Amino acid sequence: MTAKKSIKSIAVLCSGGDAPGMNAALRAVVRYGIYAKLHVYGVHKGYSGLLEGNIEELWLRSVANIIQRGGTVIKTDRCKAFHQKAVRAEAVNILRRKKIDALVVIGGEGSFTGGHLMGKENDYPVVGVPGTIDNDVYGSEYTIGFDTAVNTAVEAIDKIRDTASSHDRVFLVEVMGRTSAEIAIRVGVSGGAETIVVPDEIEGNKGIDSLIKSLQRSAALGKNSSIVIVAEGEKPGSVYRMAHELKTRAGIDARVAILGHVQRGGSPSAMDRYMASLMGAEAVKAVLQGKRDLAIGQVNGRIARIAFKSIIGRHKKPDRELLRLAEILAS
Repeated sequence: MTAKKSIKSIAVLCSGGDAPGMNAALRAVVRYGIYAKLHVYGVHKGYSGLLEGNIEELWLRSVANIIQRGGTVIKTDRCKAFHQKAVRAEAVNILRRKKIDALVVIGGEGSFTGGHLMGKENDYPVVGVPGTIDNDVYGSEYTIGFDTAVNTAVEAIDKIRDTASSHDRVFLVEVMGRTSAEIAIRVGVSGGAETIVVPDEIEGNKGIDSLIKSLQRSAALGKNSSIVIVAEGEKPGSVYRMAHELKTRAGIDARVAILGHVQRGGSPSAMDRYMASLMGAEAVKAVLQGKRDLAIGQVNGRIARIAFKSIIGRHKKPDRELLRLAEILAS
């Protein structure tokens, strides 16, 4: 395979929160790019590193023995300065001065927004690879890191259930998901949770009322312990308020467990390594074919290309059928 004449080199960076499998995606971009006779450059520490010119050429050995490692070896960052149009223009100038013809961004919706604006404003090719544990990239069924995060959370919940059963207690387990219910729902169904509380139910009395009714229903069925999965929502730690409300309004003494950033770490699962490898390679293929302003994703179980404009500013809605299924199976 030979690249189009206009594309002789590409750069790759990770942006936003780290996710298990980012290294596998990085490895795929580098090795497929080199296979296609491209010069491949790694940008250290996301858009912030790009603005600092923290860029180095990567080789086959540069990405040896990283597929099994969590996090990202080229680091990541959240760059507030990139919200400015002039800053995005300077980022493209830096890439062009280094004779880099296109950029692959591994990250989530926020990172894609930066890449989309940078590319459109400056006529520069940008392709995204969805790396975020929240699985919240609209239009894609899967994002890199999601499977590992779910497995980590389920393993923790299995252990929490042991102590919940031993002491006849209710546990509120907070999992990550600021605007997305994907982790909460998958973990809740997989972990046999009695109830799942999604982001739009966290604030206000409606969510508490529903939770109280659910726990009272479980108690009436003879359950002495319960696991409730709570998505963190916009304000992590709100699960403590929920525990207080349960105590004061219904006399339910609930313990709290916040899994937090442990869900981000650890060696990526086989699924995350596999999907990251496919998506990373597909990103390079798209660049070679002259494609831009799009992300790689999964649609109907297959690797697909999704326009940035159909992703940015849109959010997945909770699957109410799965929420109902979780309650039925836990009854």
